[in-house]
Amino acid sequence: MSIDSVTQDDTTGSPRASEGSLWAWAGAAAGLAGVAGIQASMAMGAAYDEDTAGDAAAITAEFAGQRTAMLVMHLTLMVATVLLLVFAAGLQRRLRIALPESSILPAVAAFGLVLTSAATLLGTGLDTELLFGLGEPGQMVPEVAVVASHWMGTIPWLWVGAGVSGLAVAVASLRHGAVPRWLGWASVVLGGLTLLTGISPLQYMAGFVGPVWVLVAGLGFAVAARTR
Repeated sequence: MSIDSVTQDDTTGSPRASEGSLWAWAGAAAGLAGVAGIQASMAMGAAYDEDTAGDAAAITAEFAGQRTAMLVMHLTLMVATVLLLVFAAGLQRRLRIALPESSILPAVAAFGLVLTSAATLLGTGLDTELLFGLGEPGQMVPEVAVVASHWMGTIPWLWVGAGVSGLAVAVASLRHGAVPRWLGWASVVLGGLTLLTGISPLQYMAGFVGPVWVLVAGLGFAVAARTR
């Protein structure tokens, strides 16, 4: 099955979608991996625990015991990083087929997911250093571990780009009818919440909602492709 293709309508000669659903399933998997990665990030709270906060040595010791959660976060968010790019490409083509040629919505939707992929990549950027460094007592300066603990509790949560993508899909649905209407309303709610929280000083809250929108959107487009 091809990821996506375009053919000509037999009666009018206008373009129509003859699409597979692999790109959409990639989106669903990216969302699920994102949810798992955020949960794993929550399990690494050494820098935020009342018993260790402000004590670099204590934070380092507790953080060293959370390397299993770190490994889970690394693997799930790296899977999300890769699959978000596939979902972005498929979503752009899916919207480009259904919308007027002059519409910027396909590009906006894709760029939002690419931005999110970059955030998840950066969020895991210190993992290798920490997985090995924390395994050897005395090898890592405690202050570095403190910064890294905050890094893992913040950067992977920057899913604001998914909110931009969600609202682009919502407009494509509710204004142009290019996407199933139920998915449009779901994108208004989930995409809107992701964008609003991402813009606000509570920007890391976007990590709770953004992956859920990606999961729902991926499943929605996959089901829509199968029922055409």
